[in-house]
Amino acid sequence: MYVLGIETSCDETGVAIYHAQRGLINHLLYSQVDMHSEYGGVVPELASRDHIRKLVPLIKQSLQESRLTGADINGIAYTAGPGLMGALLVGAATARSLAWAWKIPAVAVHHMEGHLLAPMLEAKPPEFPFVALLISGGHTLLVQVDGIGRYRLLGESLDDAAGEAFDKTAKMLGLGYPGGPKLSALAELGKPQIKFPRPMTDRPGLDFSFSGLKTFTLNTINAIEKTVQDKADIAAGFQQAVAETLSIKCKRALQQTGLKRLVVAGGVSANKQIRASLTDMVAKEQAQIYFPRLEFCTDNGAMIAYAGCQRLMAGQQQGLEIFARPRWPMSELS
Repeated sequence: MYVLGIETSCDETGVAIYHAQRGLINHLLYSQVDMHSEYGGVVPELASRDHIRKLVPLIKQSLQESRLTGADINGIAYTAGPGLMGALLVGAATARSLAWAWKIPAVAVHHMEGHLLAPMLEAKPPEFPFVALLISGGHTLLVQVDGIGRYRLLGESLDDAAGEAFDKTAKMLGLGYPGGPKLSALAELGKPQIKFPRPMTDRPGLDFSFSGLKTFTLNTINAIEKTVQDKADIAAGFQQAVAETLSIKCKRALQQTGLKRLVVAGGVSANKQIRASLTDMVAKEQAQIYFPRLEFCTDNGAMIAYAGCQRLMAGQQQGLEIFARPRWPMSELS
């Protein structure tokens, strides 16, 4: 079974082809970062228009590079949410139209399920069950995964997601867009000399909160001279606080569930310090940790093609409606 995967939830246009037995055949990604950096963040209308311009050419290119035609594709998977409504509709409408034209099934994929299953694309994927930490610009979730579609939410952010906190802190420091990678690069030049709080780690539970950490950062910035070194030290302290907070919560989740496998995915999982902190924690817990390769940490079509393939093989598919949900809790997944 060949499955075409389409990802258009925000500011990356991703296309991939996955085969049920042969694995990932091809994947292409176009990023809109350069366009949005002029505005200091994602402009939804511009994102939607750029998806319209890039999506069909990328699909054609993916088919050509794979030496396939539309007649070879057995199903289409597309990101239906959560995300920007206009961007989601571009992918959903294109996927649904191609499925109708090619007379094949289409299936709507939850964006975070795609991230959760991204490590399955690796040569040595994790076995079920496991605990998953999903950290991106819009979400911070801890999930117990007993199988595909069998998810139990353990904890989530009550306010800002980890990636959102990175972006907002970067903006406070005048680093521009995309904030997360720029803040991480600046942190490598600094020392975590300022003690930042580890929010919600002094109480039981697995929920997160990063808004207070963001406020602490703002107050710290306002109280110092704001030299380049000062900013680097703040970036280092902030990043360390986020990394240790995530590690404390993941350790707690492993202990509470009794599981010995941790999957970490989503755009923020590419952060070096977060990876190192979680890897150290897991080693002490005598557990195993799994990350997707860096190119599959950010939004991409490969993870959507894989997740969609599993659901199509299980018999799931959408009707003729164009299905998109900008807000879509994982608890509502079948």
